Amino acid sequence: MKAKLSFLATACLLAGSALAQQSSATIYGLVDVGVTSVSGYKQGSVLAVNSGIMEGSRWGIRTTEDLGGGWRVMSTLESRAEVDTGSTGNRPPSGSQLPDRLTAGLLPAVAAGVTGAIGPTLGVNTGNVMFDRQAWVGLVTPIGGFLAGRQYSPGFEAFASFDIMQTQSAMSPAQLVAIPQGLDLRVNNSLQYRIVQGAWNAAAMIGFGETGSSSGNSRLMGINTIYKTDKFSVGFGHNTKNNSAGQRALSTTVFGASANFGSVSVAGMLANIKEPNASSGPELLAGLTAGGVPALVANSVIDRLKQDANLLHVGARYTMSNASHVTVALNRFNDKRASNADTTSYGVAYTYPFSKRTNVNFVLTKFNNSANAQAAPGGNGYLGGVTASGGTDSTSIAVGLRHSF
Repeated sequence: MKAKLSFLATACLLAGSALAQQSSATIYGLVDVGVTSVSGYKQGSVLAVNSGIMEGSRWGIRTTEDLGGGWRVMSTLESRAEVDTGSTGNRPPSGSQLPDRLTAGLLPAVAAGVTGAIGPTLGVNTGNVMFDRQAWVGLVTPIGGFLAGRQYSPGFEAFASFDIMQTQSAMSPAQLVAIPQGLDLRVNNSLQYRIVQGAWNAAAMIGFGETGSSSGNSRLMGINTIYKTDKFSVGFGHNTKNNSAGQRALSTTVFGASANFGSVSVAGMLANIKEPNASSGPELLAGLTAGGVPALVANSVIDRLKQDANLLHVGARYTMSNASHVTVALNRFNDKRASNADTTSYGVAYTYPFSKRTNVNFVLTKFNNSANAQAAPGGNGYLGGVTASGGTDSTSIAVGLRHSF
């Protein structure tokens, strides 16, 4: 009996060891916090401690299990973490203030109603969802990967691939399409297929809106394809989404390329943004009319949220022998609507590594707003909001410390 028990114990230990080799769970994260000074707000220049200067602070759990034969199960749960306050969401320094072009010409009471309906929605993860950044599980097979949950959209992945800043800091072109949002970053209730063949990879996604009686309500569809080598990459991404009434809403198309010349790398991107019907239009219309705003006026406000624009980005990075690097970028948002709210941003960023996991960052960014534009620079983890009035420019100076684990 003792011999049998000993044999069973040894067999269990061996089996446990084999399972440990085939599966793993990792806790990971990133803490990014710094001091910023941003000009151009109604209250003047704002000096503040902010979380997410270069990248949004986060923590997560990543798991993988090798099933053998080219099959593998993976999952990720990733939560936002605001290091400056300890919360999971944030609001811009300008609060609920809207761009003037959204309320211009309205009676004061109506303008207040519009601000009350839209203003509180400005921010990042205002609903304080625990795993706001990512929450998905996937099955990798010999013919590709199948993922389900809350995931990054294909259009955003292409956008980030050809942004020289990889969406980091106020220098990213993503900062110019924040209010209103010009690109769907993450998608709930989504199914995605991904495939990698050497230097080529591609993805296709459908996000089920799961609202109302029609399957087309709030549905997002996206695709991308990127060819990437150590020296050169080129790619394309596209998202298109319906609003909750099933109307065609935000569509974003991205074309980009990058090249690596040793210590120097360059990247360029052109994005087209169209929103013939406001993504949040049905909800805002219902809220405004319930608040006593006449339907004709409410519809005119919703029309101001439509988008038709191009976004251009070019950038270059020089990496030094100590792994520190200097990056410069120029971004141009060309608004083709009657409001013509064009914005140009440019700047420089310097990163000095203390180690592989810790670095200090300095970022200087300038936003030049046209007569009807009011964009203010933020960071990767938070919105900058809007400036005091149309045509008011803004300058951001940020110094931050970033540590990953």
